[in-house]
Amino acid sequence: MRKAEISRKTAETEISVSVNLDGTGIYDCQTGVGFFDHMLDQLARHSMIDITVRAKGDLHIDDHHTVEDVGIALGQALAQALATKRGIRRYGECRLAMDDAQLLCALDLSGRPYLVWNVEFPTQKIGTFDTELVREFFQAISTHGGITLHMDRVHGINSHHIAEAAYKALARALRMAVEPDPRQADAIPSTKGAL
Repeated sequence: MRKAEISRKTAETEISVSVNLDGTGIYDCQTGVGFFDHMLDQLARHSMIDITVRAKGDLHIDDHHTVEDVGIALGQALAQALATKRGIRRYGECRLAMDDAQLLCALDLSGRPYLVWNVEFPTQKIGTFDTELVREFFQAISTHGGITLHMDRVHGINSHHIAEAAYKALARALRMAVEPDPRQADAIPSTKGAL
């Protein structure tokens, strides 16, 4: 069963996350940050990973701690659910178009976190949401999920579309990478024998 549950409590946030890598994209994300919930819903739906998130954070300060800490917990949950990574495809990619926006995502579930982020936003806000927090989430999930993650914006003039395309591209790349590989169902996808 490729499932995991993570709880994280700090002076700034209290978070619980559950994932099922072999799900159908069911989502139930409640963070208190409306736009972020919408992005997490997209991540679940398009990755086909069932994701449940409950987060209480210091939103009276801003959304930063909540968004970052959800990324940390979600990355940890993905890593735990993948366990030894035996039999997975390991690599994933997606070129995703959403109206004016086109985003490229390539990732490797290598256990070696690294983020390449070439995504600029034309505005500092999407509603009340700080666009800089999109990168914070991607950094957290990359670091704590052990994911080498490259994200590039090809086109985009609408910040909402750019952000949503980024989450959807991540989702589709994750879906590809976590899927079982029928040609090596019992093998670790590395010449090292471990990931």
